[in-house]
Order: sequence, then structure tokens, then C-alpha cells
Amino acid sequence: MQRLSPATNHRFPSSLETFAEKIIRFNENLEFHGALPDGISIMNPFRENPDILPISSAFYRKYYSDNNARHLILGINPGRFGAGLTGIPFTDPKRLTEKCGLPFLGDMKHEPSSVFVYEMIDAFGGAVAFYNRFYINSVCPLGFTAVGKTGREVNYNYYDSHALAQMVTPYIVENIQKQITLGVETDTCFCFGTGKNEKFLNRLNAEHGFFGKITALEHPRFIMQYKARSKQGYIGKYLAAFAQVV
Repeated sequence: MQRLSPATNHRFPSSLETFAEKIIRFNENLEFHGALPDGISIMNPFRENPDILPISSAFYRKYYSDNNARHLILGINPGRFGAGLTGIPFTDPKRLTEKCGLPFLGDMKHEPSSVFVYEMIDAFGGAVAFYNRFYINSVCPLGFTAVGKTGREVNYNYYDSHALAQMVTPYIVENIQKQITLGVETDTCFCFGTGKNEKFLNRLNAEHGFFGKITALEHPRFIMQYKARSKQGYIGKYLAAFAQVV
């Protein structure tokens, strides 16, 4: 299989389509047609809620209406109360309104991962400074749900089932390639998750040559759930990692 050549310092003429419009078109076309294991459902907020695309589009046009390249950050897959409600990875409704100054008319849900990410963004210098340098998405750009032990729908990660990971791998590869064409730097990709997400992404990168290297950081959800008392230390670790490319 042909490998992609890592490249750096992409800049595009101002006459070309902006980064924002490329992301919006990418989101508009997100759809999964493959099979899934029994009991697992796909979560595609852009298809399920007509409000999501306008909400997310306003965000991207606010922060990405230029032709500058960014470094890509890949989480796991969208969760129900963050990107599942806003269409923006690691941005829940509260952070969308309080930190990004954009309206949200639905329930003001709270996602712990979003809390950490925006505290880190504040420490970086704020949303404008951060999003001028970085673009966040996920290894799998669509999410998954399953029925939990209590009978309620819960988030499900692409790697929680070996069968699911195998079934969605071609879709994941396709969409990493598509996001590279948005105009991201390929010398370094940042990975949120130092366990299974890092291992999976490194395996794909070794096979396909997407990026020069993968820099993994502890996932925001892990930090907020298990290491909240050390949160400031992890924010410092994030900033130190990002300082290597800015």
C-alpha cells in the first residue's frame, strides 16, 4: 500500500477555500455505511440533529476562516455530551457558550473532558490562540453507543470491541487521509489517550505513514476521572508537548 509522505509547514494561498469551509464540508459528508456488531449503534450528530451543522459551522468559521495549517489532535471518538451535542470535539454546550461566545439553545450538558480541554486552552492563551495552531478531531470521527447494564444508552469506544475495531478500521483510515487533505501539518500528530488509542493509531501510522510521529497525551476523561488532583500538572504536560511544534 502506498504510504503518505510526512510534510511540514503547509501554507495555502488566500484564494483557496478556507480551513473552516473544508472542515464543514468534511462534517457534512460524514456517514458510515458498514456493518457493526450486534448491540452497537453509530452516533452521527450531523445526520441525527439538524441544529448540529449550523452550530459547529459557526464555531469553525469563527476560529478557522483562514488558510493556515494546524497540527492535528486525535481523540478516540465523539461522546454524547460533547461533540454529540455540538458537533465540535471536546466542546460541550457550556464551553461553547462560556469560552467560545457562541449560542446554544438546547440543554447545557456538561462533559468532564471538555472542562479539562478548555482549562488547558485558557492556559495556552485562549481559544483564538489555540485554534489558530491546532485542529481537534478523533481517530474515528463518528461515535458509538451501546445499552449499558442499567438499560440506558452509554458511550462506546471503537476499541472496546475487537470486532468493532476491525469493522471500522477502513473507515478510520479513509477519514484520517481526508483530514490530512484539509491542510494539517504531518510532522507530528497528537493523540489523546496513552493506552489503546495510542497503540491503535501507532499501528495505523506504521502501516500508512500518515505522520512523522505520534505524540500521545493522557486522555482528558482519564485525567478528570482518576487524576483530578493532578490536573494542573497534566495541563503543564500538554503545554510542554504543544510547545514543541509552535
